[in-house]
Amino acid sequence: MHWKKLGKIFDPSDHKLPEGCFGYSQSPQAVVFDDFVRVFFSTRERDSEKTFLSHVVFVDFDKQFKNIIRVAEKPVIALGELGTFDEHGIFPMNVMRDGNRIHAYTTGWNRKISVSADASVGYAYSDDNGLSFVKHGHGPVLTANLDEPFLVCDAFVQKFDGKFHMWYIFGERWFFDETEKVPQRVYKIAHADSQDGINWNRNGVPIISDKIDINECQALPTVVQWKEKYLMFFCYRHASGFRSDPSKGYRIGCAISQDMLNWKRDDDFVKMEMKTDEWDSEMMCYPFSFKMDNEIYLLYNGNEFGKHGFGIAKLEE
Repeated sequence: MHWKKLGKIFDPSDHKLPEGCFGYSQSPQAVVFDDFVRVFFSTRERDSEKTFLSHVVFVDFDKQFKNIIRVAEKPVIALGELGTFDEHGIFPMNVMRDGNRIHAYTTGWNRKISVSADASVGYAYSDDNGLSFVKHGHGPVLTANLDEPFLVCDAFVQKFDGKFHMWYIFGERWFFDETEKVPQRVYKIAHADSQDGINWNRNGVPIISDKIDINECQALPTVVQWKEKYLMFFCYRHASGFRSDPSKGYRIGCAISQDMLNWKRDDDFVKMEMKTDEWDSEMMCYPFSFKMDNEIYLLYNGNEFGKHGFGIAKLEE
């Protein structure tokens, strides 16, 4: 497989974002319409305590990703109320079109004291093509349990043969590293299924093998069907040192499956060159795969976790 990098297509510093929001366009997720593509992403604002909040907005492109048609003037979904799981932000938000409705599986996060944050998966829907989303209640549809004690998030959902399939991550442990000032986390990718997209069956078993070591962190799974097989793209990094050492930062990995349950890791399937002078020279993260006009595309973020925008690559066999 050969991926042709089409370059960075959106830089938040070049556009007016909703009031209070600045920089960052993390975890781009696309919905394809007849004559344009709507890409949702998370941006940031600072609250009264000068700490970050995450908001979801969108940008519309033509189908060649050459021209920007529109940037949202306000967030498409509200943050949670006091004390709820998504009180401090939604990042990321996975979107899936099903008929005239767009399903959204949100990662709602909230601050903690002993560790930085916790997260759960919420559900919302849109009947106006993604201009706004209505939450399915105030709580999550997937959250911590006996086997997955924290950081249940990064859901990616697709519908195959009438059944909903979700790939998501869950936290295995927090730990102290002598090189870091605060506790670090380890999280892995798992799978769940559902008949209605609300009630999920899961077993808390990691499905992707480690490449770095047992502390490898795996995030943002995204799955696309290809030649009677399934390709999963995700990003992975070292558990510590990743903020200061580019060699330990996020890279994009790949796994292959025939049944969506058993996966064989092969990162060479998504190998893309990282040039020293590019916006993605130190980091490639938060991938999202989708099909458009019988072609497979991959949206992703670059350096500093998407601070400088996102780009796109196209599969050329």
